[in-house]
Amino acid sequence: MSGVSVTKGAEDAAPAAGDDLVVLSNVNKHFGALHVLQDIDLTIARGEVVVVIGPSGSGKSTLCRTINRLETIDSGAISIDGKPLPAEGKELARLRADVGMVFQSFNLFAHKTVLENVTLGQLKVRKTDKKAAEDKARSLLDRVGVGTQADKYPSQLSGGQQQRVAIARALAMDPKVMLFDEPTSALDPEMINEVLEVMQQLARDGMTMVVVTHEMGFARSAANRVVFMADGKIVEEATPDQFFSNPRSDRAKDFLSKILHH
Repeated sequence: MSGVSVTKGAEDAAPAAGDDLVVLSNVNKHFGALHVLQDIDLTIARGEVVVVIGPSGSGKSTLCRTINRLETIDSGAISIDGKPLPAEGKELARLRADVGMVFQSFNLFAHKTVLENVTLGQLKVRKTDKKAAEDKARSLLDRVGVGTQADKYPSQLSGGQQQRVAIARALAMDPKVMLFDEPTSALDPEMINEVLEVMQQLARDGMTMVVVTHEMGFARSAANRVVFMADGKIVEEATPDQFFSNPRSDRAKDFLSKILHH
């Protein structure tokens, strides 16, 4: 690693090593006696799409949720854009605005319209002017293909449409990184592709993304790097080509043989 790095527009931050946006160092997490994250080291560069895969219970979702402190860690360190994760309060709210999150369930406010769902964070956290927030919301809803649904309520939308609204809501905050925690696992099969298509486009547009998913086609086509987890550890990291055609670990070979041959 050469110590030379040029960071544009980093007024107060010391230049980061290269362009690392999310850094997890020696992260450990227990749920009771269960050691769900074991000495996790993971660095995600700006603009990189990292797809986290592995068997159920391997710690994938927990890993994803520690990055915006929905789960606290027992030891180790996590930093985003050169700053350590804040513990609580205003700093944490600001961090969560920088780290967009899309969950398995859509978590939209049922009593607010689609447009209101996408403008709320802009108004409350970013203190954006209402007209500007609505203009931005409409353009993002167009971008994810649900522009015509702006005045409806979430219950009037299909699951795939609701998930695309949830993506627009996260994007409205101009996040530095987007976390996706199994974003398609609650969807009917015909809706999965419409959500993955939006995610593919985000990846092509250069959004930094961490995606926990069972969708191997997405991992293959959109990821810069596949992180394979098992039993709370990162077992293997590779490019999609390397990982799918020539996994190095027995755990990964076993996992792939179970999912790719049916």
